[in-house]
Amino acid sequence: MATKKKLRSDNTYIISQDTTDNPKLGAKVLSDGRESLFLDYYLGYQKIYNEKLGREVTRKDRKREHLSLYLWQAPRTPIERQQNKDTLELAKKIRFEKGQELLEMTEGYRLKSNRKVNFLDYFQTYIDNYTKKDIRMVRIAFGRFVDFLNETPEYNKYKDMIRPDQITKDMILSFSEYLQSRSVGEGARSLYARFKKVIKHAVEHGVMRINPCSGISIKVDDSQLRKEILSQEEMQLLISTKRENENPNIRRAFIFCLYCGLRFCDVKELTFADVDYSNKLLRFEQNKTKGHSTKSGVVIPLNDSLLKLIGMPANSNSKDDLIFPLPSYEMCLKSLKRWVKRAGINKNISWHCARHSFAVNILNNGANIKTVSSLLGHSSLQMTEKYMHAIDKLKQDAINSLPELDI
Repeated sequence: MATKKKLRSDNTYIISQDTTDNPKLGAKVLSDGRESLFLDYYLGYQKIYNEKLGREVTRKDRKREHLSLYLWQAPRTPIERQQNKDTLELAKKIRFEKGQELLEMTEGYRLKSNRKVNFLDYFQTYIDNYTKKDIRMVRIAFGRFVDFLNETPEYNKYKDMIRPDQITKDMILSFSEYLQSRSVGEGARSLYARFKKVIKHAVEHGVMRINPCSGISIKVDDSQLRKEILSQEEMQLLISTKRENENPNIRRAFIFCLYCGLRFCDVKELTFADVDYSNKLLRFEQNKTKGHSTKSGVVIPLNDSLLKLIGMPANSNSKDDLIFPLPSYEMCLKSLKRWVKRAGINKNISWHCARHSFAVNILNNGANIKTVSSLLGHSSLQMTEKYMHAIDKLKQDAINSLPELDI
């Protein structure tokens, strides 16, 4: 920072230099080495009744708004210093816009603003400060939007610089169609949901006046299963196929998912503490629904083969160690693709296909839908019904494979 920080008792300080700024930009010093930026509003005076004094008193009306933007307290690298510079510049632009909105409400006028924020930079800053576990999907959504601008002649002029007010409903409609051309089914909808989160953040923080995504959605028929499924024969073929220099943890983790139905985000965080060896049970909280569903907790029975695949902790102090220490999702997916190809399986297999294969195969073996729903951690049977449709299709394909009768 250019000026000396004068910390208050609550570990905050004011960044705004102009005493007339309203709101004022400030920061709170956190214990993790970052500073959380906020805006302090002065909204005039209000009268309240003081019970101790037995009369009305006048006090200043203030409000604080946290921006979900962060600075490094002591940037050590050129990248961290540049991140601080970009984040602070964005925060100052947000402060200015909020000030204009406040003036419009209180004074009845609005100063002219060029709104020169580059939405691409804003999106990247949002990613740099994002801390939730779906960060990979947010990055992909950003990449898709950049690709869309580059590949669409009508919007190619915005590939390097696009102001928030230049993002129109027509553009978003074209972008949603582009997403569906690049991804199948749920993938397009999931990426669009992450993109809308960034737009919503921009609207809430005054970077955009209106939400261009309003009324535009990507609908998917959830009753249809679009990803490939590995049959039990193909699963055995894959298990019997080995490659030189393969990562054994990737191999173990994917086989475990084939036989337990876990998502990648869950299997990579499993620890030995999640395993009840005496009762042969696995207990864990699903990352996707943790804090959002009463059925986020899952209990899966384990057999001896699965316990052998898990192994034992090195010692009594290793219970919090990861069962499957995995590299990034991208590296795991590349390794999986090579493994499937070497096995001679001509299917487009992603990691999530293991979850679908697990569900379809145990249903095909006679498990009831309620049991499968519980093992997958679904909040309702409706989410599991798509696997029943897949079973029906497999049965129809089996009948269709018979030779025609010559009667």
